[in-house]
Amino acid sequence: MTERAKNCTASGVPLVETGSTSFPCPGCTAPIGRSPRCRNQGVLYNCPACGYQGP
Repeated sequence: MTERAKNCTASGVPLVETGSTSFPCPGCTAPIGRSPRCRNQGVLYNCPACGYQGP
């Protein structure tokens, strides 16, 4: 199992709210974190390990 992200990759806020998620990067499997706000607004994120960009 992969490591879980502790902060949102796009905004940096801690992933403590309901609706937060953590998943492996499709490009390299590094942990990606998404806060509910960034998920709902479709804020882009960049993987810090490989540069993959996603919504």
